[in-house]
Amino acid sequence: LYSSAASDVYTRQTPLDPAVSPSALETPPALETRLADVGRALETQLSALLAHLPAAQGGPQRLAEGLGLDKVLTSRLLKALRSGDPYLVLHHLPGPVPLARLVRAARNQGAPLERVAAAEAAVDGFAELIRSQLGDRGYLDAILAAYVPEARREAELRSKQTAWRALSQIKGVTAELNLSTVLLHPSDDGLHVDIVWVFGLLGLRRLRPGAPIQFATRRFSTEANARRPSTLEGKPVSDLESLRLDDFCTARPARLDVQQSGEVVHYLLGGDEFGPGSEVDLILAEANFREIQRFVPPELGRRGYVFSEISTPARGLVFDVLVHTEVYPGAEPELAIYDTALNGVADVNDRSRDVDRLDLLEMITHLGTGPARLRAAGAPRYADLLRHVFARTGWDASRFRGYRVRIDYPLYGSQVALSFAPPAPPPAPA
Repeated sequence: LYSSAASDVYTRQTPLDPAVSPSALETPPALETRLADVGRALETQLSALLAHLPAAQGGPQRLAEGLGLDKVLTSRLLKALRSGDPYLVLHHLPGPVPLARLVRAARNQGAPLERVAAAEAAVDGFAELIRSQLGDRGYLDAILAAYVPEARREAELRSKQTAWRALSQIKGVTAELNLSTVLLHPSDDGLHVDIVWVFGLLGLRRLRPGAPIQFATRRFSTEANARRPSTLEGKPVSDLESLRLDDFCTARPARLDVQQSGEVVHYLLGGDEFGPGSEVDLILAEANFREIQRFVPPELGRRGYVFSEISTPARGLVFDVLVHTEVYPGAEPELAIYDTALNGVADVNDRSRDVDRLDLLEMITHLGTGPARLRAAGAPRYADLLRHVFARTGWDASRFRGYRVRIDYPLYGSQVALSFAPPAPPPAPA
């Protein structure tokens, strides 16, 4: 069977077990209550303290100047006190140390001592909560994310960015954009689905000298039912070179060095450039005709799905699924994201893989029907690329509906999958 770590995209259709999303983070009731109490105390006492400071009425800049503090601190403080919710207060407030500095500055500006003492007690309670129950501010943010969607999205983005930066340095490679696009079209026999994959790594570069950047393909099986990837016109292929679409690269097209080992062909990024200014683009397109069954008996409970693996650290992922109106009619896709580190690539229909699902705030965006919205930030020539693909296949772009998953800092080692419920076979002729 064909397997390509270069495109990192695959298609499967297998038995269904209903997927269950991982449960959200649960906080013990006692800690939940204490969080709310600490948030309310901070809101009450800090608001009362600021009420005695004329500079607080003029916004964050005036307050910062009046107290001799940084505007970032005063902006976070005022935003927190306006939120009206104890969990949002804790989310927006800076930590206990800068808050203690603010209280001291308020005392030096003549705030009443009883208000200063009450505010100090509230800040001390905040510090004790973190020290005795949480360990650090990062864990507090993780808990708050279970209650405040805004906090959760910000925390996820920071964490994913940190992971991208670390893995990029460890592997010595990064890309600006991982572009994965799949087109699903009814086959000429009326019983199967043709699949075209367009894959790109844009802004790909080494971060240090000698860092290897590798892709691989396996030789094709001679079995009758084996996958047989082809060009967009249906010609057989045996290597990545025949799949390349260099004309749509914005940076220099990547040069690949080929090494064969048994049934596996390895492709290494050629050259020895690294660092800023060494960016290259790699864009491939692969067709697999009559790839999967178009109809599935409902009693078999199978879903068709496509997915993209994240095997190169990247700042962004654009995963587009373009579906002909006669393929999966009336079906809307479901999104699942898996951790592949322990058990490898996941079958979305395998209930045992629910434990590997990542509970992230990613979502599917509907692109409508036709090519009008088929553009992607970070891929300047994306619309031209898709027009080229439709022209070479002869498919009518106006007959496709589109779905997109766009992820900032997609997690290295994750699998992003969209699945559809296939239609039942049509009734047999009388």
